[in-house]
Amino acid sequence: MKSSYFAKILLFGEYGIIRDTMGLSIPYRNFWGNLSLPTKDSNENHSRSNHELKKFYNHLQELEIHGSLIASLRLKEFNEDLQNGLYFESTIPQGYGVGSSGALVAAIYDRYSNNQLSLDKNLSPVSIQKVKECLGQMESYFHGKSSGIDPTLCYLQLPLIIRSKTDLGTVVLPSTESNGDGAIFLLNSGMPGETQPMVNLFMEKLKEEGFRSVMSNQFKKYNDACVQAFLKGDWDPLFTNLKSLSNLVLEHFTPMIPNDFHSLWQKGINNNAYYLKLCGSGGGGYILGFTKNLDKAQKELSPHAMEVVLRF
Repeated sequence: MKSSYFAKILLFGEYGIIRDTMGLSIPYRNFWGNLSLPTKDSNENHSRSNHELKKFYNHLQELEIHGSLIASLRLKEFNEDLQNGLYFESTIPQGYGVGSSGALVAAIYDRYSNNQLSLDKNLSPVSIQKVKECLGQMESYFHGKSSGIDPTLCYLQLPLIIRSKTDLGTVVLPSTESNGDGAIFLLNSGMPGETQPMVNLFMEKLKEEGFRSVMSNQFKKYNDACVQAFLKGDWDPLFTNLKSLSNLVLEHFTPMIPNDFHSLWQKGINNNAYYLKLCGSGGGGYILGFTKNLDKAQKELSPHAMEVVLRF
């Protein structure tokens, strides 16, 4: 029981995938989690995790009793392991938009599902979609409603392209230079965010015709262009559309951006040293950044610590 499940970063598509824009999500191997049984070194965190997993088990059992659990899981085996102290050991920060619940759900599905995918073979969109539905229902326990994309990526541990709610598949990322000037990075807001209140706020905003129009036209246009340019390694059009997207998010998603970062966000748009985006649902956690010149961005964003995800 040693398999690790990595964090994820949704590079493009935050909130937009709810409205059928494209999305692109990648594994982030700096953080990981795995299911473990206790040893003599077990501690209070392990007991707390075991307690939370038991509540999750009760939820899954309830779904199965009512005949609504989509996944075929060996719940009896899961419960036996829980009685023996099973816990989820994780370095993935909770509430930071990098898939802490996704990795947990992926680990449980992989360990107890009767229908694991054979990950060493070519995966069909249909088989990925089926797993996404199972994992989405399971992850809904943590967030109220889940698209299933985060746990699917954590389960497959491969970059995923989301073309629509029902069309997603694995994708090859462009070849990049490990010491290139350009970079994708994370900024730590210093506080966790809560997914459900942010998603509720977004759904409320969708009741406004003007906001729906912004999402369907401008957001989709810039977001999808970013995905296409990134996958081609076409950096100039990527940054042109990133600037428009960053500006749009600052204007229309202000409550999702921590207050301390509003001026930094605008500063990047003004001087083109970097562009910021939401990482996950926002409200706290990490903020995602893109720059053509990492050294310049670091100077402009000082003293905020940057965590580099990818260089190009």
